[in-house]
Amino acid sequence: MMHKFVYYSLVATISIPLASQSSPIFPQLSPSANVSQTIGTTTVEIRYHRPAVRGRLIFGGLVPYGQVWRTGANEATTIHFSDPVQVNGQKIAAGTYAVFSIPNPDHWTVILNRRARQQGAWEYDPREDVLRLDVKPKAVPHTEWLTYEIYPASSATAYVDLYWEKVRVSLLVEVDVDEIVTARMRKAMRERPNDWKLLSDAAQYCADQEIHMGEALGWAERSIKLNTQPTNLAVKARLINLHGDKAQAVQIMEKALALARARKQGGAVTGPLEQFLQQWKK
Repeated sequence: MMHKFVYYSLVATISIPLASQSSPIFPQLSPSANVSQTIGTTTVEIRYHRPAVRGRLIFGGLVPYGQVWRTGANEATTIHFSDPVQVNGQKIAAGTYAVFSIPNPDHWTVILNRRARQQGAWEYDPREDVLRLDVKPKAVPHTEWLTYEIYPASSATAYVDLYWEKVRVSLLVEVDVDEIVTARMRKAMRERPNDWKLLSDAAQYCADQEIHMGEALGWAERSIKLNTQPTNLAVKARLINLHGDKAQAVQIMEKALALARARKQGGAVTGPLEQFLQQWKK
């Protein structure tokens, strides 16, 4: 009986990997988790395992200061970016990276390593690092289970936060949403040059963001030639108004509204057109 006790104690203490660990028969002390967030059209996703404090001293104890840590449990934590991003102002290509860190009492070094699939930090090779950042940890109320959170700071940014014990570490992820969307629009239009709705939607995006407006006006006009609709007429009117010709914009928007009413389209179509006309005629 003593041998059996010692064996299970070792398993619980050092988490020896078991061949059957992927089976739901055997629960893990540090269960797997993932969190994701869309920034614009870009997905940021973190996959990790969540150890608990369980009354232990974590930083400076279980996780020694000054040593590389897998920033989670079991295999290395990973972060995935579906598009190029900036992390704390540093450019990172799209892809999946292992997340390591070197905790210290007054500063952490956060590391992104291009070798995503690693067991803990035993296989860590600093020559594979793509990013190292020095960040300051913040004192926060107790968090029992290691937790990653991603929450939007704006339409183009989000914070990635790690919470554990009484520490929080934050990174800021930034996405050039307009650049990514514009590249995708142009690619789609090369592939589908006669898609009137795609041309109209691309022109509308530019009108909403007030970017590439000369090019967008050309897209709206191509869309109208392919298939005249209240929506693409309205987009053309908005772009012309943004160019400063309000009188012509009003004429085109009135044409769009008359066409929508003639086709007996509902308030979802006619309402926004009426609102633009009211604003422009004031």
